[in-house]
Amino acid sequence: MVLFGFFALVLVLVYWVNRAVVLFDQLIANGQSAMVFLEFTALTLPNVIRLVLPIAAFASVVYCTNRLSSESELVVVQATGYSPFRLARPVLVFGVIVGLFLSVLTHFLLPASLNQLNERRAEIEQNMTARLLQEGTFLHPTKGLTFYIRNITSAGELRDVFLSDRRSQTTSTNYSARRALLVRDTGGPKLLMFDGMAQVLHADGQRLSTTSFKDFVFNIGVLLDRSAGTRRQPEELTTSQLLNPTPELLAETKSNRAAFLQTGHDRISQALSCVVSALIGFGALMTGGFSRFGLWRQILMAVLILVLVKSLDNYANGLAFRDAALWPLVYLGSLVGLISGYVLLWVSARPALFSRRRGVTP
Repeated sequence: MVLFGFFALVLVLVYWVNRAVVLFDQLIANGQSAMVFLEFTALTLPNVIRLVLPIAAFASVVYCTNRLSSESELVVVQATGYSPFRLARPVLVFGVIVGLFLSVLTHFLLPASLNQLNERRAEIEQNMTARLLQEGTFLHPTKGLTFYIRNITSAGELRDVFLSDRRSQTTSTNYSARRALLVRDTGGPKLLMFDGMAQVLHADGQRLSTTSFKDFVFNIGVLLDRSAGTRRQPEELTTSQLLNPTPELLAETKSNRAAFLQTGHDRISQALSCVVSALIGFGALMTGGFSRFGLWRQILMAVLILVLVKSLDNYANGLAFRDAALWPLVYLGSLVGLISGYVLLWVSARPALFSRRRGVTP
């Protein structure tokens, strides 16, 4: 458990830093505060931990077993009559404990965090001030609109603003202004432009008309996609809702029954993956016996078997995602992993098989 905590912490930090860099670029560059950045990174932690727990369980079992073997402790214990299946009992208990941790994450913490994360993301998406206040970048807040600011002063004044409106099929309008302000109003945010010009290009005849203005108001409230973020995703629902989908939930998420069942059963299968990882790691190293040169061959074999099991699991989940009748395939990868772990333990309990193969006589 101590090694598991160490490997889990290291892997979580690696994944978290990678995710934090992306969030930092998205949030801070869009005008959000450091507190919003910390809130978003905290809400992504349950999903990160979910990914690394099976890997941490595998790494801790492999490290511990390899150390016991290199220090001849496994040889001593086996000499007293303990079989590999008996020695695998604490490993199985360890895998079950990690699986329980993962079950709490997948069934409770993860849906809650994703729900809160999407709600906060929807609030930020509605904040046009944060989305539009970017210097030196051509922004496309919605289809047919382009917005550009050369500079933003410390007082919040926008300098050298360009706005291109191509949403109409008959006309295309380009606004340019020396100064502008982005203000809030009851009808939505407004862009106040000063000392500028509007150029209207008519599609019929390609006529261009130009109008200069001292001040002009553009309602950017129409850019807000008010439906964004209001629709929940299947990952935000509880496991009971996923396993028993109603027509209302399917219509709300715009998903299908197959996706619901695959997501719900995958949450259960993920807990089994912790047991599978632990047993494969222990069983593979037990086939090597004692060696002064280490068990690197067995470690590579364990990694290869785990990769093959995970690949099979991903393929089976893809099939179940497309057909609701194939939801039992979600457990195929875990079942194959458990069988692989049993076979490895069975082989390690019969070292005479390898002795005969090498032509060694008792």
